[in-house]
Amino acid sequence: MITSIFKITILSALLLTTYVSRAEAVDSWNIEARTVPIPIGASAALQKSLALRPAPDVSLRKAQAPKTRAEWDALIAQRKTQVGPLEGIEKNYDVTIRKDTIANVPVYWVIPNNPVRKHKQHLMFYVHGGAYVFGGGDASVREAANIARTAGITAISIDYRMPPEHPFPAAVDDAVAVYKVLLKDYKSRRIAFGGTSAGAGLALATVHKLKSLELGLPGAIYAGTPWADLTKTGDTLFTNEGLDRVLVTYDGSLGAAARLYANGHDMKDPLLSPVYGDFKDFPPVILITGTRDMFLSDTSRTHRKLREAGVVADLHVFEALSHAGYAFDVKAPESTQAYGEIAAFLHKHLK
Repeated sequence: MITSIFKITILSALLLTTYVSRAEAVDSWNIEARTVPIPIGASAALQKSLALRPAPDVSLRKAQAPKTRAEWDALIAQRKTQVGPLEGIEKNYDVTIRKDTIANVPVYWVIPNNPVRKHKQHLMFYVHGGAYVFGGGDASVREAANIARTAGITAISIDYRMPPEHPFPAAVDDAVAVYKVLLKDYKSRRIAFGGTSAGAGLALATVHKLKSLELGLPGAIYAGTPWADLTKTGDTLFTNEGLDRVLVTYDGSLGAAARLYANGHDMKDPLLSPVYGDFKDFPPVILITGTRDMFLSDTSRTHRKLREAGVVADLHVFEALSHAGYAFDVKAPESTQAYGEIAAFLHKHLK
């Protein structure tokens, strides 16, 4: 009996050694194309939306990546024409929007018309997404308005400088400059930081910067599918390529935007890719992503780094949701649930 067990143990060890040796011999897997069904675990609204749209064209997206300054300028100008009037946002989200300038940075105050009384002293410091290149100006307000309405908390949306004219670290510098002024009227623990995608990455990077400056940290962070690593590193940048109908591929405008924003700096600098930073003493963080999101890995890795640092961090992953899908179709159940979770998190952690 002992001899048999010994033989089985030796055989298992040999098999494990063979497996490890084979694993060490390759640096990638070649996986055949697969048919991916519409997931029945998603809401009916999301299932319908997925069924009505063809799969993204990865090759086309790669070919459309801007390569020259003129191409960047044209794409940025095209995106700006897609922005609706602020009056429409005010009506749709039941908020009042007021333009202002703080520390030479344009900002938008977004005030809910039905604020939650006990949270009137709180503030949502919102930084918009858009790969650090798009989404500025009036376009920066829409998600801030949704958060302000849902949570009943005033938001301030920061229209930070962006490339091509203003690459890194202009965005971080603008966020810090505005925050310093706000600290004159608000206690730091009554301010929440947050945004989606590049906005979430910028929020996390700015808190890294605030730590180094020994300034009071915000009371909470909303990190919606954060672009936490500008390098092509995360697992789901590969596994969800062509499945994420928003980002589609890193090797298109996304990777080009990373290089444009970084402007030659080391992309693993925590102020560019905050996942590489030290999260000790960070405020509580809520993270949102989806199973088809190419930034699912960025979000998961950030959550793990936060938990390893002993930080309160809530991670919400929605079935079949592409990158920031909750922010686009605000009537879908996934969106309602996501912003409800964000509101509850802010209410709990802002003091």
